[in-house]
Amino acid sequence: MFRLTEYMHQLVTPTPVRLRDPNRVVKPVVIWNLTRRCNLKCRHCYTVSADVNFPGELSENQAFETLEDLGRFKVPAIILSGGEPLDSPYLFPLAKRARDLTRVLALSTNGTKIYGETADQVAEIGFDYVGISIDGIGETNDWFRGVDGAFDAALRGVRELKKRGVKVGLRFCLTEGTQHHLPDLLKLCDDEGVDKFYLSHLVYAGRGDKNRGEDAHHIRTRRGLDLLLDRAWVAVAENKPLDIVTGNNDADAGYFLQWVRRNFDASHEAHLRQHLAAWGGNSSGLGVANIDFLGQVHPDTYWSDYTVGNVKTTPFSELWTGDDPMLATLRTRPRPLKSRCGACKLRDVCGGNTRIRALQLTGDPWAEDPACYLTNSEIGVADSARLEVSPFKGKSHDPQHQFF
Repeated sequence: MFRLTEYMHQLVTPTPVRLRDPNRVVKPVVIWNLTRRCNLKCRHCYTVSADVNFPGELSENQAFETLEDLGRFKVPAIILSGGEPLDSPYLFPLAKRARDLTRVLALSTNGTKIYGETADQVAEIGFDYVGISIDGIGETNDWFRGVDGAFDAALRGVRELKKRGVKVGLRFCLTEGTQHHLPDLLKLCDDEGVDKFYLSHLVYAGRGDKNRGEDAHHIRTRRGLDLLLDRAWVAVAENKPLDIVTGNNDADAGYFLQWVRRNFDASHEAHLRQHLAAWGGNSSGLGVANIDFLGQVHPDTYWSDYTVGNVKTTPFSELWTGDDPMLATLRTRPRPLKSRCGACKLRDVCGGNTRIRALQLTGDPWAEDPACYLTNSEIGVADSARLEVSPFKGKSHDPQHQFF
């Protein structure tokens, strides 16, 4: 995750760079898919969820045993997700116990079920943050999420939580069918007093892989980042408190450095470069881990085809500190990247970006990431053929609104 607003603050109030100890075992943020069941049918769903019960999910006892292990391991943050986590029969008792065991506890939900008593329970747990996914305004969101009325229900969830004093964020996936609503969603954040905005780039996993032709073209990704950069600077310079972060495309950090170069002096760029290199970009298998609904552990939520082990038989703490070869390679710096990613002068900043996209398109997790929207000249490599994603073949859902 690229914390854009946090790094913007470095331009105004610089702080010393905190270097990571290479010999220390990093305790990851754990994204835990409690269930695969979900009442929506999103086009980018990485778990291919549906509104049915799926066999093999963790029992309540198994889930609590896993939670206690995460507590003893002292993971810094737990994000409870799904499917739709509110469809898990043990969400609230598990979350109540998790509140005592981890520093940061978050809920990732589609928001459509958060009202009344459910909203009261979410507020009572004391989540540090609740992320609600919205992919456009009105009908665009409902088309993308596969259910009529999903937008209104999610917005109701935002309002119900804000009334109860809960920190709320909107999560938005940038695609060809949704990109024109990015300005509207930023305005919605301002209008509703939303605390955080998370822009997710499309990852080719689950239905997101099937629909990868809808990935936003590079020029529209750049224009979307331009909009976020401007809004993030306003948030810092004019004290308008919207925390902006992006995910699943660590080229965003490199694009931000270019923005700094255009607008500030060389010392500011050098300072930011040090901070971003210390962060290191993509953190799959290092600072991020995933436990899926079956109890399988993955390097992140999108690596469903690669399993480190299962918490039903081996504690998470043992799996994460074991000798798994893929985890070991993902933690290597620099990673064994190939093609333009291997030659990139910004690889210390982005960490090679999202490896699962390279794997899905080429069968090689160390090939170039096709969603990197920086040009060859911007990353300091010789001109050569780019790995391309097949373009979107169908019609845009809302062709009369092409913002980018």
